Amino acid sequence: MAGNGTWASPVADAQYSQGLGTGTGGFIGQIYDGLNAYSLFVTLLLLLVAYDQYMYIWNKGSIVGPAWKMPFIGPFLSSVNPKMDEYKAKWASGDLSCVSVFHKFVVIASSRDMARKVFNSPAFVKPCVVDVAYKLLRPTNWVFLDGRAHVDYRKGLNGLFTRQALETYLPGQEEVYDKYFAKFLDISQKENNGKPVPYMPVFRELMCAVSCRTFVGHYMPDAAVKKIADDYYKITAALELVNFPIIIPFTRTYYGKKAADMVLHEFSICAAKSKARMAAGGDVTCIMDGWIKSMLDSEKYRQKIAKGVKVDDSEKPAMLLRIFSDFEIAMTIFTFLFASQDATSSAATWLFQIMADRPEILDRVREENLAVRNGDKDQRLSIDVLEKMPYTRAVVKETLRYRPPVIMVPYVAKKAFPVSDTYTAPKGSMVIPSVWPALHDPEVYPAPDTFDPERWITGDAEKAVKNWLVFGTGPHYCLGQTYAQLNLMAMIGKASLQLDWKHHVTPLSEDIKVFATIFPMDDCPLMFSKRD
Repeated sequence: MAGNGTWASPVADAQYSQGLGTGTGGFIGQIYDGLNAYSLFVTLLLLLVAYDQYMYIWNKGSIVGPAWKMPFIGPFLSSVNPKMDEYKAKWASGDLSCVSVFHKFVVIASSRDMARKVFNSPAFVKPCVVDVAYKLLRPTNWVFLDGRAHVDYRKGLNGLFTRQALETYLPGQEEVYDKYFAKFLDISQKENNGKPVPYMPVFRELMCAVSCRTFVGHYMPDAAVKKIADDYYKITAALELVNFPIIIPFTRTYYGKKAADMVLHEFSICAAKSKARMAAGGDVTCIMDGWIKSMLDSEKYRQKIAKGVKVDDSEKPAMLLRIFSDFEIAMTIFTFLFASQDATSSAATWLFQIMADRPEILDRVREENLAVRNGDKDQRLSIDVLEKMPYTRAVVKETLRYRPPVIMVPYVAKKAFPVSDTYTAPKGSMVIPSVWPALHDPEVYPAPDTFDPERWITGDAEKAVKNWLVFGTGPHYCLGQTYAQLNLMAMIGKASLQLDWKHHVTPLSEDIKVFATIFPMDDCPLMFSKRD
């Protein structure tokens, strides 16, 4: 075949070469011009969405959960206003289930055994709160300690919740109850002419006042207590499980931070006052006094040892403590308020509602409380009196089982955590043991949705220690569980003798509102009157 003498390489063709050029009319130039900021953004966004979905599916593994995740935010929008029915559906879906919200992958342990495994696995998990909590409670707060450091710190606090210590706090608590029971009457009779009004906000204020009196005694003026009670809901809102991870001006986290700063400031002032009073030999009247006295006693012991003074073993404090700064003390007391405020407010609200709706149970509580006081309804409280009220105790325990204030406790996986034989939670994931299912297990608590105090007296409820997860279990169980139950017994027992109250039942009364803890959806409308 004859060769084509006119053939030349296209690359050498100037016209073709110009067509490949990067000018505005060239092929490569057209591609380059097409890669504008918008298309780059869309491409990057699609890659990030794909990666987000891949990581969710990878972390989900074999456990129950949505087949796919709403890009980035997950179920954030529905979680802003959580529904109890949705939680129940999640618990019923399997022993382990999951969701992913923003950057957090969350594993939910629903069954009793799965929940207990999380509570009792300090080598794999540690308690956690939402990201903003470190800013509100402060990163150096003792609740964020782990391992041996946490155990040692906790030992120094155990003495504040002994039987003898709890006896010391009772007069201050009863003083607050006297004041607020009178306020209940004013609200119902003077301000609202006997018409029922929602009392949940009033119970929140009451329990905040009781907590502050127990924790810091009379060092805090009533105006400061009222300010903390009024603003504490801002802290609660900022610390909800689903929230923005950073503090943005004029958001819930912003206002929560301002409220937390105020609380820490007030507690720091109280710490300085308590130090001065304890150094002068004052009596212990509150938790802060007891803790600071232990610090001062420890320092005196150390000084004697340093000087070579022979000290009898009986003089050595049970736990040697250093002198904490006013702010360190304030941070610790703040954690007590953080642990108690919402939980006791929830329990108090349900107690008053349940008693009003079940007058036969309230009558038995009255009868028992009058009997242990030898017929004198004005007799002051003591631990001896409280310990002689098995029925009132049963009512409180059943309330905590029937409507547990804290339904879930968040933990974070410190490393890959083999929660079950078939699933390992990834490092950094949030692992949440749920307590509601264990407390409503029909095999352990027959007719679990029925309020029945008798199950704690003649039934087998007391034997079900593995299901009693109201205060958690394991190394991080609630320090104040005995205090909390005695406090609720004191409140409802004293109220039963001094007050009558009626509940205005609405279609929402038995529906549950989730706001950190749980409350009646209608905020418990009541009417109080004085009992003759």
